[in-house]
Formats: sequence, structure tokens, C-alpha cells
Amino acid sequence: MTNGDKEPMTEQQEFSTRTSGTGLEPHHFIVGCARSGTTLLHRIVDAHPLVAVTPEMHWISKHLETDAAGGPIVTPRTVSELADHRRFSHFDLDRPDFEALLGMEESLPYREFLRRLFGLYGRSKDKPVVGNKTPAYVRHLPELHGLWPRSRFVHIIRDGRDVCLSVLNWKKAARTAGRYATWEEDPVTTTALWWERKVRSGHEDGAALGRDLYHEMLYEDLIGAPEAQCRALCDFLALPYDPAMVRFSEGKTRTDLPDARRTPKKAWLPVTSGLRDWRTQMEADDVERFEAAVGDLLTDLGYERAFPDPGREALANARRVREAFERDIGARRERP
Repeated sequence: MTNGDKEPMTEQQEFSTRTSGTGLEPHHFIVGCARSGTTLLHRIVDAHPLVAVTPEMHWISKHLETDAAGGPIVTPRTVSELADHRRFSHFDLDRPDFEALLGMEESLPYREFLRRLFGLYGRSKDKPVVGNKTPAYVRHLPELHGLWPRSRFVHIIRDGRDVCLSVLNWKKAARTAGRYATWEEDPVTTTALWWERKVRSGHEDGAALGRDLYHEMLYEDLIGAPEAQCRALCDFLALPYDPAMVRFSEGKTRTDLPDARRTPKKAWLPVTSGLRDWRTQMEADDVERFEAAVGDLLTDLGYERAFPDPGREALANARRVREAFERDIGARRERP
């Protein structure tokens, strides 16, 4: 090597130089119904040495302002409010760097601000590929595709009956399935309809995008064969497989937590099977009501059913609750 030669830059160093002071298109979005394994998948993908996955971002849109044409924009006041938000710390970014995203401009279009935020996050993690995990985006694939036509979407789906078991014991249930009027009367059927709405929305919108941009995976497959599923996921994301993905919890698993707080999320547990099992943990009447409401979707996804022919009472209950559920959606002016 001559005196004028320099050591070649690593891929991460090239990325930091290339994106310094600029934005970055999101490479992919991890979406899915809550309690379906999105956090697990986030940690697996984020463990890849080339990939950084940002925390959830749905809260950002709640602070937007609008320009004269009604378009969403970010202003200095917006940036200040976002930096004061409790979720800002999840990004592990320095506040001055975040505030500098606006530059000398009085405002930025929302899309451009997010591009700059993705770029900053990638530089902070020294990784060339940046994605996002926000479960609620499962119902907003067309809008996100309109903003970033080349971004990919990974939709993780879990057996709705296991999701139901988790939701019924979740302190945040009131913000999700529990916010519907039918919850108090029948939380099981309400959760079934809420799960169906999320899954069908992502499935149908994703199918319209095509296989190059949309990848669907089952939580149970990921738990049963993590390496094979990670290899397939890397093929979809156009990334080389790295074994660090299935070792995401090494050095992070916490053994100091009391049993009451030792959840897979808080304890950073490795891929673990049997966390929920509707076959042994769900009452038969609840299983029948759940399947009477959304059994067709369970079958379409390849899940076995305990009640392929639910009784008349269960079917009548499913129809009644569905009608009330859909009326509630209409009253909320949400997409049916």
C-alpha cells in the first residue's frame, strides 16, 4: 500500500458518509395485529449487522400541523413536542441531532421529515439499512406504499385464539380490542373480530402490492423453525442471512426479574415455544365462540379448528356481535 492509499471503508462507513445530513427511504415495515410477535420479529431483524429497525412511530403523526393546502408538515414546534414525548427516548437519539433534522427551514413535509429521521437513526446505529416496526401500520399499507413505493412489508400473523388469550390478560386491552362497544358484553368474540379486521386488512392490501413488496409469515412457523424462516425473510428483504438473527437475545436475556414480570418482552427471552396454547388454556365455550365468528379466516390461514361446525347458539351470537361491532366501526368513521 502506498502512502496515498487509504484503508477501504466498511459498508457501514460508506453508508454514514453517503447519508450524512440527508434522509433515507425506509427499507421495510414490520406490521401485524398486536400480540402477534411483532416485537420478537423486530428484535430478530434488528440483530442483523446491516439492519436497524426503529421503534414504533404511530405517535408521531398525532403532533403534525398542516400547511395551506392541508398537507401534513413538521414545524419547530412539532419537533419540540416530539422530543418531549415519552416515546422519544425509545429512539436513543441525541435531542440536538433530532432537532437539527429541520435545518434552517420553517417547516418540512411529513414525508421528508421521516426520511431524515430514518437517515439519522441509521447513522446512530451505524447500519446501512433502516426499517420500522409499527404493528398498527397493518391497516395502512396503501398509504405507506404511496409514500415509499419501494418499501417492503413484512406481516406476521399469529393464531387468533392465542392472540385472544394474550389480549384478555393484557393491561393495554382497553386501547385495542377493548375500545369497541361489544367488549363488555363479549370480549372473546370482540377480540376475534378485531383480530380478523387487522389480519384481513394486511392480507388483502398486501396481496395487491405483490410478492416483491409483501411477505406474510406465521408466528408459529417462526417459533418452530427460526433459522429457516429468517433465511426466507432475508431472501425477501434482499439481504444476506446472518446467524446473529436467531441469536438476538444473547447477552440481553434478564434473569433478575421476578416471575410476575418475566415476560418474553421484558426478559428478552430467546425464541420460545408454548407461551400461549389455546388448546389447553382456553375454555371450550370461548373457543367455540371465537371460531363461530372468524373460523373461515382460521381455515384460510391453515389453522386447525376445534369446532368446524359451531352450534346454532354460537353462530347466532357471532352474527349479533358482528353487527354491533360493525355499527361501532361506522360510528367511529373508520374504514369497514
